[in-house]
Amino acid sequence: MKNKSYIGISFIILIFGIYAIPKIIDRLKGNDLVEIGPVPTFELTDQNNKKITNKDYVGKVYVLEFFFSTCPSICPIMNKNLIEVQNDFFGNPNFGIASISINPENDTPEVLKAHAKQLGVTSTNWHFLTGDKAYIMDLSNKGFNIYAGQNEKVAGGFEHSGLFALVDKNGIIRCRKDAQGNPIMYYDGLEKEGVNAIKQDIKLLLEE
Repeated sequence: MKNKSYIGISFIILIFGIYAIPKIIDRLKGNDLVEIGPVPTFELTDQNNKKITNKDYVGKVYVLEFFFSTCPSICPIMNKNLIEVQNDFFGNPNFGIASISINPENDTPEVLKAHAKQLGVTSTNWHFLTGDKAYIMDLSNKGFNIYAGQNEKVAGGFEHSGLFALVDKNGIIRCRKDAQGNPIMYYDGLEKEGVNAIKQDIKLLLEE
């Protein structure tokens, strides 16, 4: 009877191990970050007149934002914070940034290249992207569900969210949970707390 009990206990431990060990490994790999869904497909032109798509970022962890170069309000803060992120991960070929202009009529590749230089961008994996305005607005509002719009009544003529999207190496949008256990979806690109959070989570995803 004792032998049967030991066999039964051993079987339970084996089954527990089969199911528990992968979950433990996943947590060690940073998989406690929530999977929101695949990044919307996109094809745009960068500051070097090169076509860039979401497929160019496969194998890289990257941060994505919507902005415009003449923004007088939140964009300078967002991009200053992204420079900090760039510097923290500088030289890592598996990290990148995508900054998509919501004012492409002004933000030509030439304008974006000058803007990137003015900001102090040094990473070759940071692409400033432009294209058709309607396409970009749909990508922002419907693809990512990050608000962007034209409004002649506000300074700069456009308004948009100050959020950063975080995408993993497989092209999946990821995020952490808030104190109540709910996915935050996107990271605050304006406040220090949000910037620190996304830097911590970039590290987790790079280790996956």
